[in-house]
Amino acid sequence: MFNLGLSFAPLLPSYALWAAAAAVLLIAALLIASRRRGALIRIVALALLLLALTNPSFTREDRDPVPSVAAVIVDKSPSQGFGQREQQTEAARDEIVEKLKAIPGLDVRVAEAGKADGENDGTKLFSALSSTLADVPPDRVAGAVFITDGRVHDVPADAGALGFDAPVHALVTGQRNERDRRVVLMTTPRFGIVGQMQTITYKVEDQGGTGPARVTVRRDGEQLETRVVVPGQTLRADVQIPHAGQNIVEIEASPLEGELTPVNNRAVVSIDGVRDKLRVLLVSGEPHAGERTWRNLLKSDASIDLVHFTILRPPEKQDGTPINELSLIAFPTRELFQQKINEFQLIIFDRYARQGVLPIAYFDNIAKYVRDGGAVLIAAGPDYASQTSIWRTPLDQILPAEPSGTVSESPFRAALTELGKRHPVTRGLEGADATPPHWSRWFRLVDTRAVTGVSLMQGQGDKPLLVLQRQDEGRVALLLSDHIWLWARGYEGGGPHLDLLRRLSHWLMKQPDLEEEALRLLAQGRELTVQRQTMADTVDEVTVTSPSGRERKLTLASAGNGVWRATVDASELGLWRATDGKLTALINVGPANPREFAEVTSTTEVMKRIADATGGGVLRLADGTPRIVPVRSGSSYKGDDWLGLKMRQVTVVRGIGVLPIFAGMLGLLLLIGALAMTWAREGR
Repeated sequence: MFNLGLSFAPLLPSYALWAAAAAVLLIAALLIASRRRGALIRIVALALLLLALTNPSFTREDRDPVPSVAAVIVDKSPSQGFGQREQQTEAARDEIVEKLKAIPGLDVRVAEAGKADGENDGTKLFSALSSTLADVPPDRVAGAVFITDGRVHDVPADAGALGFDAPVHALVTGQRNERDRRVVLMTTPRFGIVGQMQTITYKVEDQGGTGPARVTVRRDGEQLETRVVVPGQTLRADVQIPHAGQNIVEIEASPLEGELTPVNNRAVVSIDGVRDKLRVLLVSGEPHAGERTWRNLLKSDASIDLVHFTILRPPEKQDGTPINELSLIAFPTRELFQQKINEFQLIIFDRYARQGVLPIAYFDNIAKYVRDGGAVLIAAGPDYASQTSIWRTPLDQILPAEPSGTVSESPFRAALTELGKRHPVTRGLEGADATPPHWSRWFRLVDTRAVTGVSLMQGQGDKPLLVLQRQDEGRVALLLSDHIWLWARGYEGGGPHLDLLRRLSHWLMKQPDLEEEALRLLAQGRELTVQRQTMADTVDEVTVTSPSGRERKLTLASAGNGVWRATVDASELGLWRATDGKLTALINVGPANPREFAEVTSTTEVMKRIADATGGGVLRLADGTPRIVPVRSGSSYKGDDWLGLKMRQVTVVRGIGVLPIFAGMLGLLLLIGALAMTWAREGR
């Protein structure tokens, strides 16, 4: 097809043309007013001269029609897997695309959106629409058809945000009157002090059904309470925070008969446990070179509240000093070891020997404190091998090694045992991989026998150096040398004293990251890592359960030094579980309660606003697939059983021809003819 037109390319600036036009009009007015003969011919001649200055041309455009573009956006979100929605979607997709392709002059683009990727929260279909039509001019867009369950989370607030003027239609999967039950969280704490209670408020909502619900509250997989509740009623759950780090609380309601899915019957709250202060009691038996090593380490940790006493003068030393001048403050033994002993998370005896300061009954209290969940660390020197050894107290019931009575005074380099290479306290210490390790020498080691604990480090002749032991609910550590200060001072290059002592003290205080037997889930981007820490040589298969309930068995591969790993794609948002039959791990990927599963019943209301604003329609596929009708113009593009597309009359220019009117012989003849007519009229 082609179009004819007229264009101008003035030979003079616009102001000069306007001045010339004004002069021509003035002359024409004077000629008409004077009623002179030949005035009309003169006016025509002047007009032709003025027209010639505008340089008019005839143009011819060759144009080809351009097809309109329609987009079909197919919802592939997890909620489309409920009921028969997936089958409805695929059937409607094939039929709609076939009908659209049958319309002449229409280009069809199909895109899938909303797939779970472990990062985005909610169904984002309009983002996919923008990407699909990004290279299409707005005047070529005929409309968009969404095939979805109606739960779309990025619907624009108004039609202007679409970027085009064409109808938006929605074909909704699912059935009317669907039933579902869900747990709705009202208030959720993000942090909690370890040992204190936190309150979560929630309610159970039913859609399409009624009846009581049984609600179970769990913390880290452990059941806390079960109650029968009435849907719609606001409830509260008081949960104690037992440990630092992530505490995952689940609130699960029993299924509703005939409901779509039980996935959203469970809500998850992740509460970060924060320790108020870790109270540590450090008792130094006598001044020595390594005393400040412990003090500096513990004081450098802002989370530790340190109480430190050093016995500078044993009671048996008699020099006539008045009692009230023996110390700056009195050593409150009764208050510390009887009344408030359970307020400490860790008690450290640094080269302490029986000196009559602590009565034997208090050592009974310390042993009971450990069995009930407390922790004791013995940093031993020659005192441990002496007749006044702390071993010769009721603590012998909980200490992991008996002193033989001798002390080795020869230089040696500490090394990790085979178990020490696997244990989280000593695994991966800097310099430990070399043989011998790149650590400075020590010069004293207390000899022991009857070792009942786990030896992680050893000295010359494979003698135990660091021994750990669990005692009922508590823990005990025994360091059989007082020369770790050589590492702290940098002697012969020093050693990893900070890492070792910090890990050791935190293991004693039950830091979850330092457990010998642990199953963990680690999420990074779209990858979920299952990690098993163990002291054993083999591990069992791990069953991983996704938020939607899909199970998968994994065989873990050894990563060395007691760590086993496997990875899976974190393709779903929500709570993931892993278990090997003995240990269980939980992790929440993305938001605690994904929007995708918050409301799962199909609906026509969410898409109705944007459809009405653009003249489109929202129909249920359960009522049948509608006809698709091309519409040239109008404000409404919908009917009871049909949907319309706005067909565009868009063309593209393929070529242009230009014919100047006053160029060449034609222009010359016009101008000469006008002058000749004027001359002839004047000659009469």
